[in-house]
Amino acid sequence: MKKSFLFLCISVLSICAFAQNPIPDSFESEVQTIIEAAMTNETGWNRLTFMGDTFGPRFSGSENLENSIDWIVEEMKKDGFDRVWTQPVKVPYWVRGEESVTLNAPIKRNLPMLGLGGSIGTPKEGITGEVLVVKNFEELEERSEEIAGKIVLFNAEFTTYGQTVAYRVNGASEASKYGAIASLIASVTPYSMQTPHTGVMRYQDGIDKIPHAAITVEDALLLQRFADRGEEIEITLKMEAETFPDADSRNVMAEIRGSEFPDEIIVLGGHIDSWDVGTGMMDDGGGCVGAWEALRLIKESGLTPKRTIRVVLWTNEENGLAGANEYRRWVEEDENSLDNHILAMESDAGVFDPIGFGFSGSDEAFDILTEIGSHLEEIESGEVSKGGGGADIGPLMRGGVPGMGLRVNGEKYFWYHHTDADTIDKLNIEDFNECVATMAAFAYGVADLNIKLPR
Repeated sequence: MKKSFLFLCISVLSICAFAQNPIPDSFESEVQTIIEAAMTNETGWNRLTFMGDTFGPRFSGSENLENSIDWIVEEMKKDGFDRVWTQPVKVPYWVRGEESVTLNAPIKRNLPMLGLGGSIGTPKEGITGEVLVVKNFEELEERSEEIAGKIVLFNAEFTTYGQTVAYRVNGASEASKYGAIASLIASVTPYSMQTPHTGVMRYQDGIDKIPHAAITVEDALLLQRFADRGEEIEITLKMEAETFPDADSRNVMAEIRGSEFPDEIIVLGGHIDSWDVGTGMMDDGGGCVGAWEALRLIKESGLTPKRTIRVVLWTNEENGLAGANEYRRWVEEDENSLDNHILAMESDAGVFDPIGFGFSGSDEAFDILTEIGSHLEEIESGEVSKGGGGADIGPLMRGGVPGMGLRVNGEKYFWYHHTDADTIDKLNIEDFNECVATMAAFAYGVADLNIKLPR
């Protein structure tokens, strides 16, 4: 009786100790292996550079995007993952064509510009009109009786991306409500060197569609000064922008199967498409290749996670989220694995010096992830904060999957975001490799837990 009671007590204590120590004792040495492998390797950086130099911008519907996907698939197969495959996705297909903005008065000048994604074009001869400059939607409404037949310029000061981007997304319809014939915005950026920034815009149902484009911050301020002096401003806007029927694209996926719980999945990745300017190295080539490299290094290091780690390079984040939505549909309906998606991780803020992850999920999971992050003190990238995710993992998170987004020191990210300047020289190999190590450590740490990450 006493022996049975003693055995029961020992068993209970063992179970409690197991529950209190979800991270295996081996993780400390394994994370050091991951960090060392990442920081002494150039494979991922060289692949990222090659992709940007060879394929250039990777916009939805373009040959560049599909050619880059073909190359990625072949390279992933060389890495020897347990599975590499693609998932068909229909994506929007918008082409900007030739475009220009000419200032006719009070001075003559060509203005750098970029049409905004999804905008309609102008007639062949363009649209010529007087410009009304407003600083915000409130001023637009106050001056609504002045707008009919004019081109509205939203010269909104950059506060945060989330706030200021409203003029890019909704400006055309807001101006059209009052009879504007076209609309312009000051590019959504806190810093400019005559660089226009593109990005997606949307039309509202029931409101006439008008062309919508971005000019530089400097030129928006120039037009503001003209307006403040009472000078009449006239421009000619020409845009060949056109929307075609949806095109074929693909999500790219690769995985290492779990040794004990292969049906439980940790997914990480970024979006493989970019805008049609620059080469999309920050947004989001680095996030994609970094996640891919994280998976490769886990495999190359001989680590065998208990759960499956899957990399997904989602297509069409920039102007539709078709890849993310199709992945959620497939996971839920075809693979029947939404409940078994343990954690979704995304990198889409540039692969600059990493800080850690923002996490949305249970307090219990937050505590475990914080403990995993404590093992990354060497590269100072293990901080876990509450609240985080990403656009491409958003559909999974809305289905109940915990989500986390990589946090970096990205103070210059919006300097180059959606511009011709989004090129490899804005990144460096040390920051990139630290991002790789950080993604690999968290993905492997969750995949190899003694327990399933609590929801």
